[in-house]
Amino acid sequence: MTDAQIAVQELRITLTVDDFDAAVRLYRDALGLPEVADWSSDRGRVLLLDAGRATLELFDEAQAAMVDDLEVGERVSGKVRLALQVPDADAAASTLVAAGATAVAPAVDTPWGDRNARVAAPDGMQLTLFTLTGES
Repeated sequence: MTDAQIAVQELRITLTVDDFDAAVRLYRDALGLPEVADWSSDRGRVLLLDAGRATLELFDEAQAAMVDDLEVGERVSGKVRLALQVPDADAAASTLVAAGATAVAPAVDTPWGDRNARVAAPDGMQLTLFTLTGES
């Protein structure tokens, strides 16, 4: 590591949501992200949830459009979309829809060998649920 590099130790994504209880039901209860800490106070509510290993995937607009077209059929996601590896993308999408998410598109098999499903959380955040199929 050079002097100019920083040793990042954790990637933490902060979502500000309109309906905190709905977000907790979706991310903690339905998706199963374990609660690490509850720092709520009389000034505001906050939960820290463990989402496992994190990576930062950078797309240019052309790549974002290609992935949206593949998963949904048109460009629909915003500047941020969460992609979560799950054991079964179809089942995870069904579970999240039952918990208040909206189905954006049914699962598709990607050219790179994953199975991807797209849902939108109650706050509008788009989630790609992906399963590695071993074909890549």
